[in-house]
Amino acid sequence: MYTNILIPLENSLADETILQHIRPLARMTNAHILLVHVADGFMAQNQEWFDVSPEMREDRDYLGRRSAELQNEGFTVEAQLACGNPAAEILRLAEEKGCDLIAMATHGHRLLADMILGSVASQVRHQARIPVLQLRAQDKDAPAETR
Repeated sequence: MYTNILIPLENSLADETILQHIRPLARMTNAHILLVHVADGFMAQNQEWFDVSPEMREDRDYLGRRSAELQNEGFTVEAQLACGNPAAEILRLAEEKGCDLIAMATHGHRLLADMILGSVASQVRHQARIPVLQLRAQDKDAPAETR
């Protein structure tokens, strides 16, 4: 079954949606978890050294905290900070690291918003060569009983 799961994180509340959902599956299959954050800001794409940008330091710290959290729960975790086009980097790392599942939160944009804004989730879903599990991120303003 799934032994190597890539989870893209965006350093937002959406991350909790996918992390909560994937824990039981990863535990059941004893899967290795690859946490990925793709920095796509100007500084991230144009800096030779990651640690120069405050954004990159914050992203690296966030990945470290989430990774430690999962390791403390007994999971085998690797964290990868990448720069560039998020969908392309997620797909590249999934192939490079031999992942057999990509599990990610989505924001539930609709057709027009996706056409205008583009959608990392949509690009990953259409281009991935492995299964993709997508969950709509929970609305932080929704009452707990509807989430």
